Amino acid sequence: MKNKLLIVIASCFVILFAGCAKKENNTDTLNTIIKRGKIIVGVKYDTKPFGYMNEKQQLVGFDVDLAKYIAKSILGDEKKIEFKPVTPSNRISLLSSGQVDMIIATMTITSQRKEIIDFSIPYYVAGQAVLVPKDSGIESIQDLNGKRVIIIFGSTAEKNLRLIAPDANIIGFKTYTRGYSALKQGKADAMTSDDTILIGFALCDHSVKILPKRYTKEPYAIGFKKGPISFRLKNEVDSILERMKNNGELTMLKNKWVKY
Repeated sequence: MKNKLLIVIASCFVILFAGCAKKENNTDTLNTIIKRGKIIVGVKYDTKPFGYMNEKQQLVGFDVDLAKYIAKSILGDEKKIEFKPVTPSNRISLLSSGQVDMIIATMTITSQRKEIIDFSIPYYVAGQAVLVPKDSGIESIQDLNGKRVIIIFGSTAEKNLRLIAPDANIIGFKTYTRGYSALKQGKADAMTSDDTILIGFALCDHSVKILPKRYTKEPYAIGFKKGPISFRLKNEVDSILERMKNNGELTMLKNKWVKY
């Protein structure tokens, strides 16, 4: 009787630990990606040259190519990927809710964001810049004091601007295209964001210019849902990015997309 009881108890422990292991395995994002057979990536659709729709309505850009490279490295095929549009104001919530596996969307590493999500190692370093009409007379960020300046909600630009030009009148928009349209319509005097984003507007529109000075360093990284669920995926992506740095792939992407 005693031996039978021990066998029953042992069997219960085996079932319990097997169930826990299965549950833990199922909550690992890398394992989920491999079982699913595709990666779901949040990218921007309005941020030339990092993620945007071209004239053929194809999603292209630096971040798009980077995501494809990662998909090929993990799953063996760059086409095993699904893109979802994100904005600076909703990308973290989409990541935290599990609607995407990772965010590759010109996201700067900040201490505040690190409290909410996990980051890869940086893959690009941008700098905050200012876009103005060529005839505006604005020559430096100090000239923005008392001026109407566009920022994008959810970006680091607002915090930086308040430190550098505290008397600027800030006007916020949810997307870059809406902000840029407001600038063109004369609803603001300037727009501030990362230089890599503003250059996309300046290259297509010679009536605006980017002021030469950069006011910050903005290290871009890939975002993951915070916690053990992302440990293996983060480590795998970090290894891929290190390899891309060492073999020149990241430099090739920069030369392909970021021309200024």
